[in-house]
Amino acid sequence: MNQNTLELKIKLNESQTTIGSWITIGSTVVAEIMARSGFDWLTVDMEHSAITLDMAQDLIRVIDLCGVPPLVRVGHNQPNLIKRVMDAGAHGVIVPMVNSKKDAKQAVESVKYPPIGFRGVGLARAQQYGADFQGYKKWNQEKSVVIVQVEHIKAVENLEDILDVPGVDGFIVGPYDLSGSLGAPGEFDHPDVIEALERVKAVAKQKNALAGFHVVEPDADMVLEKKAEGYKFIALGLDILYLGNSCGNTLSAVEKMEK
Repeated sequence: MNQNTLELKIKLNESQTTIGSWITIGSTVVAEIMARSGFDWLTVDMEHSAITLDMAQDLIRVIDLCGVPPLVRVGHNQPNLIKRVMDAGAHGVIVPMVNSKKDAKQAVESVKYPPIGFRGVGLARAQQYGADFQGYKKWNQEKSVVIVQVEHIKAVENLEDILDVPGVDGFIVGPYDLSGSLGAPGEFDHPDVIEALERVKAVAKQKNALAGFHVVEPDADMVLEKKAEGYKFIALGLDILYLGNSCGNTLSAVEKMEK
């Protein structure tokens, strides 16, 4: 496994600030460009994209070879899905809709081998196709990353119990789904959404937990704001917005210059 993954685990355990990003386009070119841009980690999104498992393995490989820890946001908290992306070489997972202690425990146990978890043993890319299972097993039990998503009001209500589960390295807030669970999708100024986020910050501080937030729009000011609020695991933007915003902003600049 790449040494940078060991460094990421250390940073997470020490609650150091890291900034990563999100990949939704199944292109190794896009993955390589983003991996060379300086992010601390990159997440391949298999929940809200058309990325298949074979695409994900190619993206994981490219990101890994560029020296950046590749994580995967799985489609849902399902042991077989988690096992397969880990076998493909993911250095960790981001698991959506973790709303209870039971959900969090299942996420961790899906990543780890017995006796910590119940992940089945296979020989694939992660295990160097059978050449180093023992080395991978040790790495996996100690260094693989499990981040749970807090994106429903039930998760906010159960956050203390979720964070008490051994093996949960931290959490990341999904702001859109969290606001949606409160009947106000995308309304981040809604009083109920603000109240929920305040509770999240309070619990994270109380538990000294690694708190994360997805700043969906690539907004540097918002990153600084979230850092000031105590968030340490920050996802900044995603590939389609970087591409779309760059195209739109450049064309707008040309149009203004022509006037």
